[in-house]
Amino acid sequence: MPGENLTRAEAQERASLVSPSSYQIALDLTTGPETFRSTTTVRFSATPGASTFIDAITRTVHSVTLNGVALDPAAISDGIRIALDNLQADNELIVDADMIYMNTGEGLHRFVDPVDDEVYLYSQFEVPDSRRMYAVFEQPDLKATFRFTVTAPAHWDVISNSPTPEPVDAGENSKTWAFEPTQRMSSYITAIIAGPYVAVRSELTSSDGRTIPLGVFCRQSLSEYLDADYIFEKTRQGFEYFEKNFDYPYPFPKYDQLFVPEYNAGAMEHAGAVTFTEAYVFRSKVTDAIKERRVVTILHELAHMWFGDLVTMKWWNDLWLNESFAEWASTIAVAEATEWTGAWTTFNAMEKSWAYKQDQLPSTHPIVATINDLEDVQVNFDGITYAKGGSVLKQLVAWVGIEAFYAGVAAYFKKHEYGNTELVDLLSELETASGRDLSDWGKLWLETAGVNTLRPEIAVDESGAITSFAVLQSAVPEYPTIRPHRLAIGFYNLVDGKLLREHRIELDVDGERTEVAELVGLKRPDLVLLNDDDLAYAKIRLDDASLAVATESLSAIEDPLARSLVWAAAWDATRDAETPARDYVRLVLGNIATETESTTIRTTLNQLVLAATQYVAPEHRESTVREVGDALWALAQGAEAGSDAQFQFVKFFAAVASTGEHFDAIRALRSGETALDGLEIDTDLDWELLAALTAGGVAGNDEVDAALAADNTANGAKAAALARAAIPTLEAKRAAWASVVDIDTAPNAIVQWTGIGFQRARDRDVLASFVPDYFEMLQRIWASRSYKIAEYLAVGLYPAPLASAELRDATVAWLDQNAEPPALRRIVVENLAGVERALSAQERDAQA
Repeated sequence: MPGENLTRAEAQERASLVSPSSYQIALDLTTGPETFRSTTTVRFSATPGASTFIDAITRTVHSVTLNGVALDPAAISDGIRIALDNLQADNELIVDADMIYMNTGEGLHRFVDPVDDEVYLYSQFEVPDSRRMYAVFEQPDLKATFRFTVTAPAHWDVISNSPTPEPVDAGENSKTWAFEPTQRMSSYITAIIAGPYVAVRSELTSSDGRTIPLGVFCRQSLSEYLDADYIFEKTRQGFEYFEKNFDYPYPFPKYDQLFVPEYNAGAMEHAGAVTFTEAYVFRSKVTDAIKERRVVTILHELAHMWFGDLVTMKWWNDLWLNESFAEWASTIAVAEATEWTGAWTTFNAMEKSWAYKQDQLPSTHPIVATINDLEDVQVNFDGITYAKGGSVLKQLVAWVGIEAFYAGVAAYFKKHEYGNTELVDLLSELETASGRDLSDWGKLWLETAGVNTLRPEIAVDESGAITSFAVLQSAVPEYPTIRPHRLAIGFYNLVDGKLLREHRIELDVDGERTEVAELVGLKRPDLVLLNDDDLAYAKIRLDDASLAVATESLSAIEDPLARSLVWAAAWDATRDAETPARDYVRLVLGNIATETESTTIRTTLNQLVLAATQYVAPEHRESTVREVGDALWALAQGAEAGSDAQFQFVKFFAAVASTGEHFDAIRALRSGETALDGLEIDTDLDWELLAALTAGGVAGNDEVDAALAADNTANGAKAAALARAAIPTLEAKRAAWASVVDIDTAPNAIVQWTGIGFQRARDRDVLASFVPDYFEMLQRIWASRSYKIAEYLAVGLYPAPLASAELRDATVAWLDQNAEPPALRRIVVENLAGVERALSAQERDAQA
């Protein structure tokens, strides 16, 4: 992997020497299951006499021809780069090579459907993997046009960025598709998706009057579950919203959305050919949180057609220009253009909690990050780039005004269409549109790291009237920036069993202490909520009296966003070891039953499980986990029949089950002996219940074999890998470890799900025995596996559930002895941070 790295300095030097204009890429996908033939003709200008290289990760290079001269492949290619010397002002390079199919979700991924043995391909190039499919100057600022010609089995469909042409017969049951050239774009958003995909087609009329063909695709064996009409409906709503507010018509000739197997991400914004994880084709019941997330993802990728594809960052340090904008734009579009009007509550519950967590890791970084090479950016698809960036953009919109913001964005698209930009290019258009100077704002919010904490300081007299009110702002010593915040303060009182907001003010907070004189003289309310309406990006604290009211009556807050803010404040205080973990457990169990927002339920229950299993003091852990399991099963039994809450309570009960009574209940539920009204034990839920039984040691490989025989699908294979890895014996854990570490043939999805199962450990001593093995394998797998597989192993096989001083010390020792590579160290540093936070929380809980 290190040989595949590209530094920013190399990219800058190469961009100063060459400028590609066009690629013609001929792919033969009929040459067998391991490799495919790729012939690339690239035309580019260059500084005469210059030397540089083109990227091409190959199995075999058959020939290289530069300006009509055949070069010796053995002399100029190392399987990763091809050296180019003595360039002319105008050049034509032809590279004919065998490229390798991947099973890692990178490059051109090849998947065989176990249901019918059909082969499906899809490309995934972000960040540096178009070079796995064709020879290319692999960096975002070297844009060009791309013309693909693809030969594939005759019964396949082939989809790319350009509209799919009628194929011509190529003999031997194959056909050739000759696509028209694309518009000028970066290589990482080019795409080829090929196989016997099922297509559903429609169209819409763009704001400029063009007819835009639409397509939705998935595998044949999943097609019965594809709700294409709904996907088209959300797509049309997004088109109308973005074209109106961006004041720029959709920039590409068609829009296809393809749901593909074994996908590493949620989706990827290839121009006109977006790929999505198949998890968004719902073969079983899913939570409303997942349904809403799919809509957000659909509109996130659509927003990228303008922000990222039409206008692209110059280098990966401005990745946030792509992702933060798409995160903000998709949320506002979902809230204003679809039925999911509570999208900002979801954003707070999910995205902001992710951002706050990421921003407190030792690896946090400014939104505009320092990206020295490709490995840096690989680990930067994180909560800062997406969620914090989206949160800060929300603040920026409030600062300049929504109309000025959209006017600036529209000007930005028109000025830089099909080009590359940096941060200053966007901010200058926003300054022009709004009349505001954004230089200080940009420095404070985009160029510094860390999250501030805001807490109220309240004094009252004997009658309960407020005599002083201040907002205190703090920052950690490592990231001491104190920032300006626009926020609201809400006063909530219990009225007829409801916590209602009876007073609200909005103000600017700056500095370490901000006096709020307009609240002096008011009667102190039952609950004071800083950052009401979630305008600011900051952790908030509840004062002691408000926390006590929230613990007893959080569910009485009528506004879902206000509830979400209180949930988040309680969790942040628990994570920061300011309040005991068992207090948080009581808060959740006492208030979650009536929570109405699916994502809030999902996020809160995930945090509940983490608190009970890792943050509670060891001497109280077993009883607390048992209490949580008992309570979740009772909540499931008492929930409204068929409700989202009932479904989630059952799923989380299965995840935390720990006693014989719990496993008896799960076994009875799975067999049908026990039934909950409105709850169907469908295929995917059955797998979750089985994994609970294997993790509890009351089911084993025989039961997994039987379930897999009944569900011999890609989803079944993943679930089976998880269930086997969850078996709490040393033998089972060793087998799971060997299947992904000692053997390197498992596809990405199996590696990921094996890691999830591996970390489920009823007997923590079993995991402890893997600590030396984990640190022994890190450098080896980093050097020998693709980035994504190495990441899955480094994260998934870290025995985080131990949450012990011994694991902390072993991790520190490895870091002390391994100064390189930075991207791997970052993963391990983040693993360590989780353990250190758990130990601090345990210490605080022990004092309760």
